[in-house]
Amino acid sequence: MPPKREITRDDIMAMDAFAAIRKRRRAEVSAIKRHRRVEIGPAATLYFESFDTMWWQIHEMLYIEKGGEEQIAGELDAFNPLIPKGDELVATLMFEIDDADRRARVLARLGGVENTVTLNVDGETIRAVPEGDVERSTAAGRTSSVHFLRFPFTRPQIEKFARPGADVTLGVGHENYGHMARLPEAVRAALAGDFK
Repeated sequence: MPPKREITRDDIMAMDAFAAIRKRRRAEVSAIKRHRRVEIGPAATLYFESFDTMWWQIHEMLYIEKGGEEQIAGELDAFNPLIPKGDELVATLMFEIDDADRRARVLARLGGVENTVTLNVDGETIRAVPEGDVERSTAAGRTSSVHFLRFPFTRPQIEKFARPGADVTLGVGHENYGHMARLPEAVRAALAGDFK
């Protein structure tokens, strides 16, 4: 069965029902995320999103913020674009630096980093396309710690990516943050399901 591509109002649980399964569901989503996460260098991590990760995120927002019915449409609008549509991978790029001073120094030098992320499949490069919802880099050269990226694939690229053992490498090519990471096979296999 192909993955679901959109969360609708019918997919949203009542918060009392969600509260009853929250702990179990958190464990299930954590298991899913384990094979959708790749560290690139010492500070950057890509979290590849899916219907399940966004369903969880929406429910967590509703549960924590307690906005009720009025909040639901906004959450659907915010998170549905992050569900892959069958010809792409969608990821959240996060610069995770605990020390606030160090984080500020690093981010101050990474303006435009969202335009330097690539995915290489058996020698063919796919450039990430940043979400255009909000400008996340300033003219002064500072960037946000969170970026939303799409990797658009052609049909031949999908076929290459789906092949077991395909050589897939992620890279950040910013002049102040140049790092690469090979996708573990378990991650490649999990992400290949996004194209079904």
